[in-house]
Amino acid sequence: MVDIENCVGGAVLTSSAACWAREVVVRELGGASDQMVVGVSHVGLLATADAWPGARLLVKSGPDGADLALLEVLQGEQIAARFDEVVLFSGDGIFTDAVDALGADGVRVTVVGHRGRVAARLCMAAAETRYIGMGQTRMGDAA
Repeated sequence: MVDIENCVGGAVLTSSAACWAREVVVRELGGASDQMVVGVSHVGLLATADAWPGARLLVKSGPDGADLALLEVLQGEQIAARFDEVVLFSGDGIFTDAVDALGADGVRVTVVGHRGRVAARLCMAAAETRYIGMGQTRMGDAA
């Protein structure tokens, strides 16, 4: 599950930003995933769809729109009955309760985010926390 706006550090305004996020996710996952779910606002929908063919795109506008769209899936689609592991690309604390609930249901949740930008409570709720880009922290930063 990818909060693409958290991954790129803001609205996804270009295809290159969405492609960069996809490259980060693929690198962190080692290329393996059963299902890719990406939360995005309407502003970044076209760029994200172009960069991420085959992904399930969740679109919601407004403050925390992408987060809220992902939360609806985490809390409402019986994730624990379908998956043993979930990888969440976001550092937003809004996901803490959902991650905690999945862990209590036996799902191993790994949180991936930017160093210094992952909520402490989210880290504690996750089975594992990893950090994006050992050197490249945001799109456009030098490696």
